[in-house]
Amino acid sequence: MASGAANRNGTGHRGGVKLDRPALNLRTSSFKSRLPPSPHSSGSAVRRSAPASFHADGVPGRVRVAVRLRPRNAEERAADADFADCVELQPELKRLKLRKNNWDSDTYEFDEVLTEFASQKRVYEVVAKPVVESVLDGYNGTVMAYGQTGTGKTFTLGRLGEEDTADRGIMVRSMEDILENISPESDSISVSYLQLYMETLQDLLDPSNDNISIVEDPRTGDVSVPGATHVEIRDQQSFLELLRLGETHRIAANTKLNTESSRSHAILMVHVKRSVMGREDSLSGENGESSHLTKPFKPLLRKSKLVVVDLAGSERIQKSGSEGHMLEEAKSINLSLSALGKCINALAENNAHIPIRDSKLTRLLRDSFGGSARTSLIITIGPSPRHRGETTSTILFGQRAMKVENMLRIKEEFDYKSLSRRLEIELDKHIAENERRQKAFDDELERIHLGSENRIAEVEQNFADALEKERLKCQMDYMEAVKKLEEKLVLNQQKHENGGLVDGKCNGEGPGYPISEDIAEVKELLQKEMNLRKMAEEEVRNLKCQSGNYTLPEGSGDAEILKLRKSLEEERHQKKKLEEEIIVLRSQLLQLTFEADQMRKCFERGVPRNGFNGIDSSMSPFRHFQSKDMQNGDATLFEQVGLQKILSLLESDDLNVRINAVKVVANLAADDTNQKRIVEAGGLTSLLMLLRTFEDETIRRVAAGAIANLAMNEANQELIMTQGGISLLSITAADADDSQTLRMVAGAIANLCGNEKLQTKLTTEGGIKALLGIVRCGHPDVLSQVARGIANFAKCESRASSQGLKTGRSLLLEDGALPWIVQNANNEAAPIRRHIELALCHLAQHEVNAKDMINGGALWELVRISRDCSREDIRTLARRILHSSPTFRAEMRRLRIEN
Repeated sequence: MASGAANRNGTGHRGGVKLDRPALNLRTSSFKSRLPPSPHSSGSAVRRSAPASFHADGVPGRVRVAVRLRPRNAEERAADADFADCVELQPELKRLKLRKNNWDSDTYEFDEVLTEFASQKRVYEVVAKPVVESVLDGYNGTVMAYGQTGTGKTFTLGRLGEEDTADRGIMVRSMEDILENISPESDSISVSYLQLYMETLQDLLDPSNDNISIVEDPRTGDVSVPGATHVEIRDQQSFLELLRLGETHRIAANTKLNTESSRSHAILMVHVKRSVMGREDSLSGENGESSHLTKPFKPLLRKSKLVVVDLAGSERIQKSGSEGHMLEEAKSINLSLSALGKCINALAENNAHIPIRDSKLTRLLRDSFGGSARTSLIITIGPSPRHRGETTSTILFGQRAMKVENMLRIKEEFDYKSLSRRLEIELDKHIAENERRQKAFDDELERIHLGSENRIAEVEQNFADALEKERLKCQMDYMEAVKKLEEKLVLNQQKHENGGLVDGKCNGEGPGYPISEDIAEVKELLQKEMNLRKMAEEEVRNLKCQSGNYTLPEGSGDAEILKLRKSLEEERHQKKKLEEEIIVLRSQLLQLTFEADQMRKCFERGVPRNGFNGIDSSMSPFRHFQSKDMQNGDATLFEQVGLQKILSLLESDDLNVRINAVKVVANLAADDTNQKRIVEAGGLTSLLMLLRTFEDETIRRVAAGAIANLAMNEANQELIMTQGGISLLSITAADADDSQTLRMVAGAIANLCGNEKLQTKLTTEGGIKALLGIVRCGHPDVLSQVARGIANFAKCESRASSQGLKTGRSLLLEDGALPWIVQNANNEAAPIRRHIELALCHLAQHEVNAKDMINGGALWELVRISRDCSREDIRTLARRILHSSPTFRAEMRRLRIEN
């Protein structure tokens, strides 16, 4: 059984470091059983095992470490919306990358890497289930969670799952497995639930017991807390009530990092006692050889302990905002965690001195790191780049812990009580079984006697009946045999009389012999073969005559030359057409490669794809990041075809060639490195020309998407405006009916709205009115781009007004955008609503717009935003505007609106 647990443990290849304990030098029962008998001992070779012992031949087991990433919370989604996660998980490789900056990162490997989408069940199976199985086999086990405050340690370990059973944590699932695998008649489970608060060990099940001492057995080195409350567990419901009671007594507080931050370390101790049967070694004979006899099974009591530790989160005082008593709590937490880190460092570096006594936490976990327990550590981290330092510290803690190796041992005791109870039960069973067998023997004897008498009478009757039937059958068989012999005699006489006729038939002289028919058939086949041969010879002669009569007519040479020239011209034309088709096919291959890469990335992220022609819809519907394969495809296309050749295909007479060429340009324009080359080669002018002259919907849609990609660059925005791009986009928006085309046009105008220098020109050339005209489509994606453009325009306008570069009413109000803004301020689509709320707040920041906004009904939407907006930054901005604007305050007092 010990070897089975060792196999599940998956021992590591690193050298193990363990604490020096007296228990390691004890001789165990299994070791004694292999010793030869002493010459001074009695004649019996059976040796009695010690009352309590550890297996000396322990198996090494490295501390296994898993890392779990918490998903972004609402605050991080709002504050870090424009920043990427500081970590990148690669669960298939069991490693993660910690970004130092935008171009450099460090890679770390762990035993398990769990993403933010990992279920509680999977976390339990990879982290805690092997430890629970070892505890059931008799080994001590520890499951511990370490990480920064607010990264999900308590959720991972102590979640009860009352609302949703899928949310159950490791504590609940561990007890479910233990209860399922034990026998209530012979095994027992007891639970203690403690907290270590400011270096004081307190009982969560009995709050009055608030100063429990830690006791170490000098003989075995076991660490115990005898003063703690031990509760016997019989079913899962009683365990859940115990956890619920303990959580009500656990100390927690509200900090800036976590609204329910645990201020103490929670320790759940599950003591398991299991009765097992172990066979002794075979008995030795007088000459030292092993006998065929074996000692009987001996009852053993295995005592194991599962310790689940929910550590309080490490935190920095400046980030958590702890003050007063909470500051002292934070200092105590950090000191105990620091002491734990020192012990793990010393074990990892194989130091001679391990500072176990620096903290009560390290004393409690003495067996978990460097001891005889199987330990599994899960470190929890957050994705926010603001906490990169804490995330780095947590990852390094896990890396050091992976270097610690424990020596797993089973603790067994000879179970006298179990043996006595079992023998008494067996004795009672034997007495009852003997009585049942005696009664059954008497009943069976009486039944056999009656059955034998009935059987004798039945056999005698059956014998008489069978004898009569056999006599009648013999008479019938005799008569039948005589009849057959008479029939044979008559038949033989008839054959003898007709003997001559039979001899004639045997010689083949009788009628019906089929020799003549076979000869006729063979002759017919021969005639057919001769006819076929004559026909083949005639065909050969005809072919020879035709070949001999063939001559080239005079004067046909010039005609042949003209025919060849015509064929050559057709080949040239065909070659040119094939070259164009090759370019088109390469562009289609490039586009399909990019779309496949984008779909793969979307599936990996679990985000639904909502793009067009390879243009992603995240942040804006046109901006995307190309993969390395796509960039290599661009470089290959440039080298083999050339940008000028691709742009020249925009003027091809073939509609399909034009469509594929403009798609290639749109895909190339999505990469920042290609945009300058496209503009310098005249690509922007060609795209604007397509908008001006071409009526095909597909070409206009893709050309608008390519212009939108180029409009992401500020240098290109002024060129687009200078070449009349906004007028062409406005005309396209007025003529188009396709929602995808309108989405592309709206996205291009929205990108131009983010340039402060172009705002006046945008309004004079009808850009804002074109955006407002696009809303006729009603498609959510189109409306989202319109809302984004209005938000960009309002933001730039607000910045210019704050810097004194602009005065007077907003140009959005002059173009009549306010009614649509108010109408969609509470739109069901989150992107539309978020952009409109931002636009309203930017417009309301300047007092000159206040009266128009009140008359247009925008005040009520500002009040709603200040109360119900899902984003805290927008909600705070709206509340500050309402308090700071005299016009808004006066109107709210008049309407008796409280805010």
